[in-house]
Amino acid sequence: MTRKKVKLAYITNDSARKATFKKRKKGLMKKVSELSTLCGIEACAIICSPYDTHPEVWPSPLGVQRVLSQFQKLPEMEQCKKMVNQESFLRQRITKANEHLKKQRKDNREKEVTHAMFQCLTGKSLQNLNLMDLNDLGWMVDRNLKEINKRSDSLKNVTNSQMAAGPRAEHPSQRAEMQTFEVNNDNMQRQQWFMDLLTPQEPLGFGGPDEMMLPFVDNSQNPPWSNTFFP
Repeated sequence: MTRKKVKLAYITNDSARKATFKKRKKGLMKKVSELSTLCGIEACAIICSPYDTHPEVWPSPLGVQRVLSQFQKLPEMEQCKKMVNQESFLRQRITKANEHLKKQRKDNREKEVTHAMFQCLTGKSLQNLNLMDLNDLGWMVDRNLKEINKRSDSLKNVTNSQMAAGPRAEHPSQRAEMQTFEVNNDNMQRQQWFMDLLTPQEPLGFGGPDEMMLPFVDNSQNPPWSNTFFP
């Protein structure tokens, strides 16, 4: 059975808050002790609360003084290098979450445009795509064409090298790669009208692989994401 996720908010009930404090204080002291024992480091903990007359320390008052003395001997820049409070810690978490969200949106956008590209290659209509969608689609097609041309040049170089070395039996995998390339190349040539339609006159949306892209939506609907998230 999975443990229920605890909401990180101030506990208003006095008895529940006191019980939570005692339970988590014991767990914190145990974690500090394990960290010191397993990793062989100097560590200490000081906890002040309205429930105790005196602060509770670990491992002992002398041990705390020894660790604090070592910390105070460090240069001021070294002391603050990895020091965080609740506000800075939350800011770090928010920044990481936003970066992850940005990456996920970009990945989703590329998958949507790739799906639209294959739909167009099967003869689907482009009427539901707006100008930004067409521009992004053109960027995706251009990127795939570059990859195909790069693979084509690589296979041609291998073939020329083999011909220069003399007659040699063709490996089945190389024959399959050449056949696959020829089929893909023929399909792309048949869709030249598609490329002419998608080639934008001015760069919009996709400026490169590092730029964020707008969502793939119909003209009749509102975009699911706010434009403030995209440059």
